[in-house]
Amino acid sequence: MIELLTNPYVITMIMIVSMVVILMLGYPVAFVLGGLATIFGLIFIGPNAISLSMFKIYGTFSDYLLVAVPLFIFMGVIIEKSGIAGRLYDAMHVIFGRLPGGLAITTIISSTIFAAATGVVNASVVTMGLIALPAMLKYKYNIPLATGSITAGGTLGVLIPPSVIILIYGPVAGVSVGKLFMGAIIPGLLLSLVYTLFIAIYCFIKPEMGPPLPKSEVNVPWTRKLYLISTSVLPVGLLMLAVLGTIFFGVASPTEAAGIGALAAILLAAAYKKLSFKSLKESLVRTATISAMTFMILICAGFFTVVFTRLGGNQVVENILTGLPLPSFGILVVILLIILLMGMFLDEIAIIMLAVPIISPIAAGLGYDPLWFAIVVMVVMQAGFISPPFALSLFYLKGVAPPEVTTKHMYKGVVPFIGLQILVIVLLMIFPEIITWLPSIMIE
Repeated sequence: MIELLTNPYVITMIMIVSMVVILMLGYPVAFVLGGLATIFGLIFIGPNAISLSMFKIYGTFSDYLLVAVPLFIFMGVIIEKSGIAGRLYDAMHVIFGRLPGGLAITTIISSTIFAAATGVVNASVVTMGLIALPAMLKYKYNIPLATGSITAGGTLGVLIPPSVIILIYGPVAGVSVGKLFMGAIIPGLLLSLVYTLFIAIYCFIKPEMGPPLPKSEVNVPWTRKLYLISTSVLPVGLLMLAVLGTIFFGVASPTEAAGIGALAAILLAAAYKKLSFKSLKESLVRTATISAMTFMILICAGFFTVVFTRLGGNQVVENILTGLPLPSFGILVVILLIILLMGMFLDEIAIIMLAVPIISPIAAGLGYDPLWFAIVVMVVMQAGFISPPFALSLFYLKGVAPPEVTTKHMYKGVVPFIGLQILVIVLLMIFPEIITWLPSIMIE
């Protein structure tokens, strides 16, 4: 019996099952992973398990690259408080509102631009939920279409730089964050384009799902349109250039670019006359709160991974995957399905810390480019973020949605967008240059 309980395969299964069961009971991810790591570490490793946790905490807080995490979070919070999302929506509203499905298209495009200014998913989903959902309900849009466009558009923040998820993925997988930023740009824009085309075609065929706005709403002089664009799209474009441009041309590292972005966000808020001592204080407190939550998950998930690896769990998973009677592409598909399944239950940061140290060496051993593999995994994680039953972005939207918008509406609304994400994943597999081209020409 003792030999059975100390078998790495048995321990691995017990740890995984325990994690899934406790998470399904609704306990916080960080405390579940940290608690399980402590229990299994003390039982099977002994007091040295505490030393492992201390080393993990030290390693996390001594990683220079992760300084960029609170800086990008601060940038996103400042941008959110500057009212840029509302300005973006107003600008896109008058440009696309006359089209069938125009408000849903506006939501996708605004979410895409806003994602490039924040890098945090929950901020995008909540902000667009507060701005776009009331407008679409007012004009009798199909509720599933409305909620689906908000959740799908909001989750573009997982992929579109400066994504905090990419910042965390890079060091864990040993891939350049700068190259990941560049590699994620075209897939992110491709997803946005596919969403937009789907809404346009769907509402052209069924106009009642997303009726065009009355002419009185969209007959705005070109001078007004130019003003809206110049005060919303143009500033965000300059912000993106300040962050991504400096990385692309080798002027700054991601951490330095994060500092530039934070400063640019403050200047933008000042230009909009939204910068005050009170707003700055609130932004700093919120940044500290989100950063603390992020690093707590990083530490606890990292500790779990260290214990899991020490007990042979990574080798067990690797043996199971590589032992499957499948070609390398089949094993890749299995890995991506596991990531999708994990995305239905876990936060992206936890997925990265738990899965990436195991699957990255396997993918490299199968001959896949680590950069390409990383972006594909993040697109799959993005699909998991909106996939029932525990789609986190749906819970973010539910928190700000009116009572008439039900969870059933949201589940129904995300289905076509999950299908579109799968389509894009297939395209990334067939044409890997979609990911690898831009990083190949960047200056380092």
